[in-house]
Amino acid sequence: MQEIERDEALVLRARKGEGDATEELLLRYKDMVRAIARRHTFRGNESGETEDLVQEGMIGLYAAIKAFQGEKGKTFKNFAYLCVKGRIIDANRASLRRVTLDEGEFDFDSLAEGTTPEDTLLYDESNTEFHAKLSKSLSDLEFRVLTLYLEGMSYSAIAEHTGKDMKSIDNALARAKKKLQKSFS
Repeated sequence: MQEIERDEALVLRARKGEGDATEELLLRYKDMVRAIARRHTFRGNESGETEDLVQEGMIGLYAAIKAFQGEKGKTFKNFAYLCVKGRIIDANRASLRRVTLDEGEFDFDSLAEGTTPEDTLLYDESNTEFHAKLSKSLSDLEFRVLTLYLEGMSYSAIAEHTGKDMKSIDNALARAKKKLQKSFS
């Protein structure tokens, strides 16, 4: 019977450029990546989104292989989980930001330093219009949760801030995304 090599040993080999070690780690953690992607796919969306998140998760796993330092008491499994989950959450946030900007609408992140007063006025008007459209489309909870999520808060921080459980937060985000796709398309 062949002994299974520990993850940390495989990481060391992978970081030395041994492709078979990298491949072994990617295969070992493929199911974990898929499970995390499924948990972070918004309800009611097509399966293509899950596959996109799996791809993002695999990129996060690859980055974990390259970045893991193997400090005493730290396992690769936990480090990989955090890297994959973070990458998937970041991909979801980016996707939500894209959904909230209609084609031809002003990109609020594109304001450069030294803008003119006219640019600032246009930004303020567009921002007010955008928020008004959001508040009409979304319930109070959906609006609060989406706003906090786009500001970078984690699901657990949003749950604590709003006094709701994690499932309610996930459901509110899913509903918000679905409503935004309808109202901005």
